[in-house]
Amino acid sequence: MSKFISIGFAMLTIAILNACTPTRVSDHVKLADMNSWHNKSTDSIEATRTDLKSWWKGFQDPLLNDLIAKAVNANHDLRIAKARVREASTSVTIAESALYPSIDLFASGGREKKIDRIIGVPGNQGIELKTPTADAISGGLAARWEIDLFGGRHLEAEAAIAQSAGTEEALRSVQVGLLAQVATNYLELRGLQKRISLQQEQIAVQREKLRALQLFAKNGLATEADVASQKTLVETTDSALPILTSSANTLTHRISVLLGETPDKLETRLSQAIPLPVTMPEIPKLLPTDLMSQRPDLRLAKTEVTAAAANLGAARADLFPKLVLSASGGFGALAVGGFSSLAESVYTLGSGLTMPLFNAGRIRAHIAAVDARLDQAALNYEKTFLLALEDVENAFVAHTSSTERKMRLSNAEKSAQKAYQATDALYQRGVKDYLSLLDARRNTLTVGDERVKAETATRVSIVSLYRAFGGGWDSGAANRAENDGIARKIPPA
Repeated sequence: MSKFISIGFAMLTIAILNACTPTRVSDHVKLADMNSWHNKSTDSIEATRTDLKSWWKGFQDPLLNDLIAKAVNANHDLRIAKARVREASTSVTIAESALYPSIDLFASGGREKKIDRIIGVPGNQGIELKTPTADAISGGLAARWEIDLFGGRHLEAEAAIAQSAGTEEALRSVQVGLLAQVATNYLELRGLQKRISLQQEQIAVQREKLRALQLFAKNGLATEADVASQKTLVETTDSALPILTSSANTLTHRISVLLGETPDKLETRLSQAIPLPVTMPEIPKLLPTDLMSQRPDLRLAKTEVTAAAANLGAARADLFPKLVLSASGGFGALAVGGFSSLAESVYTLGSGLTMPLFNAGRIRAHIAAVDARLDQAALNYEKTFLLALEDVENAFVAHTSSTERKMRLSNAEKSAQKAYQATDALYQRGVKDYLSLLDARRNTLTVGDERVKAETATRVSIVSLYRAFGGGWDSGAANRAENDGIARKIPPA
């Protein structure tokens, strides 16, 4: 007996000595060190948090503002993400509940009547012996509490909090992408509508040239080959119009889905051609380090590292003893036959200490698996940061190239317009023929179409840049909420 007592005392001593054994692991991840952008724009400015939160207002387009407001309130992906946030918050409560005692109410009752039959009496099937009917009832409270000696339960709760925070970052990531999609599709739609107008004018010019050639051919001033060639050009130019119209309708339908509406509700509002916004948001002047606080996908990746680190600590805690305290109290009553009920109060107090000795490597294999998950989360965080850098650099390159192309095409359009005006002046004096005038006009429209495409690309590149920076939500408010203790945190074990 004394040997068992000694073993129990030794286990308790080990538990006390190991009570300070750290089960927490470091969640530090070393990211690439960058102090500036390689392809940054020279016209960038210092952007405030307000600019990043509502960047689309820089286009000064009331309809775009209205579309984005509706998308934020009605988009289905955003609503699904919000439901996931609510679901994740309940898992935090479940994990934290393991830190506190559990108290249950129990009650039971029943009636018992026992009949014994004695077999083997000569000349009889047996003798029945009846006992009095017994009524029993009991009830009370039972409590159980697992003392978190090594912080395993605390770390599980911390992991649940990190995972819940991750769903909030996923919600913000959906919102950032949603705003960029609405703005991109809207700007592309406006560009297509302008291109459709230019294409219709281009078709009119080509048909007028065909009419002129047919008239010239009747008078022997043009050949049938000239007429046939122009007919081919008319049909080719005309064939591009259905493609542009189809693309515009597709964008309208996409915007409708993003707004959570059926296409017919937006077709009337968006069918009217409106020029591209003249003003654009300023290019934000942010550093690569700002991405870690502003981009939701990076913040999400960081919460995954935190959760994986906490889970690893919780898995290591399974190597150490567990202490459970239990208590119960209540009453019991028994009534036999016609006698009065006998009642008494009962209570129990207990404690239990368990420590793993042999489990065929199950616990250490679980620790190794969770450790591998932590490595995956850390590597994913590093990869996400590199992808974020790539995203911003590509957006800078797209903006620079589209801006330069728009500037050159604007100059080309001005030159084409001057050429058309000069040709028109010569035509009025009889120096140039009518076909030359039509060709000059066609050249102006062709260059104008390319210029509209470049203008659209420039505005879309601004949207891509703000999306790459994680604009569309207020990171400052979220950080202040965390610093003020609004976000729930479990203290380290």
